[in-house]
Amino acid sequence: MDKKQIQKLIEQAADQIKYCYAPYSGFKVGAALLTKNGKIYTGCNIENAAYTPTNCAERTAFFKAVSEGEIEFQAICVVGGKDGAIEMYTTPCGVCRQVMMEFCNPETFQIILAADIEKYKVLWLKDLLPMGFGPDNVKK
Repeated sequence: MDKKQIQKLIEQAADQIKYCYAPYSGFKVGAALLTKNGKIYTGCNIENAAYTPTNCAERTAFFKAVSEGEIEFQAICVVGGKDGAIEMYTTPCGVCRQVMMEFCNPETFQIILAADIEKYKVLWLKDLLPMGFGPDNVKK
């Protein structure tokens, strides 16, 4: 992906911060998920008083995409911070990494962590989930 594509994902992920529902932690996260065919699905974190039903921004984006028939992805951008202030890199939690492993090739799927439009890191899923367990592990 080129810089312009990355910056578009950063902008769309950052735009999701305004939709976050994070009354307990105050930590707001936005995500923008790019499909193989170039469509972008967005997501925000949605907290719950019982904590366990909380859904992360990354999974929100994945579930929206999958619910509309998309199952091939090339990249996701994640931004976040306390009270929505994007000042640091926010990495996907373990559950989100596992969801990524279900649908993405760890060798080719890119994870963009952004602190702002010019300050970002591009990693591979294999970097964040080495030796991940995925569909290939359960195929006969």
